[in-house]
Amino acid sequence: MSKQRIVVFVKNAILGKAKTRLAKTIGDKEALKVYIQLLEITKKEVLKLNVEREVWYAWNIEEKDIWDEKLFQKKVQIEGDLGLKMKDAFKLSFNEGCDKVILIGSDCPTLKASILQKAFEELETNDVVIGPSKDGGYYLIGMSSFNPEVLDNIKWSTELVLSQTEERAEENNLSLAKLEYLNDIDTEEDWNEYLAMNG
Repeated sequence: MSKQRIVVFVKNAILGKAKTRLAKTIGDKEALKVYIQLLEITKKEVLKLNVEREVWYAWNIEEKDIWDEKLFQKKVQIEGDLGLKMKDAFKLSFNEGCDKVILIGSDCPTLKASILQKAFEELETNDVVIGPSKDGGYYLIGMSSFNPEVLDNIKWSTELVLSQTEERAEENNLSLAKLEYLNDIDTEEDWNEYLAMNG
């Protein structure tokens, strides 16, 4: 029986710490409200899949929040850049016997369970799967075995993330599948566009 896991990276829902780019135009309180909505949307879709589920917090484990301990294992991201944090999550998951691991953030409200399912299916025949976002990054990355090289020497938080990740896969002879393009919510414009389409 294959052991599949979804890891959700979240920031703790703290005023002034969540969605800081969004907060620049709509203020900390509104940005936190939006972030909590994004967390709820993400949780709802992840729960539709019959896989292991983990939520990894940026700073410390929260008790009695929206992530029910009966449904989600809770862990804390290590210190370091995004690449190091993701490598750690993948390494631990594969060490714990997983054979397919998908890692997502919590700010892509159009990421549906059907896309998550498709990502797992792509890992039947590929080493890596990526869900590209329109800003040059990605909303999802998955692996069918531990291939940390794909996360090496990436300029995180830039429009080069996706292309550099594809280059790393090619350099290391790793097969890579791409899912459909979606949009992360980083700015007020992103959020308004999402509301207009899904109001």
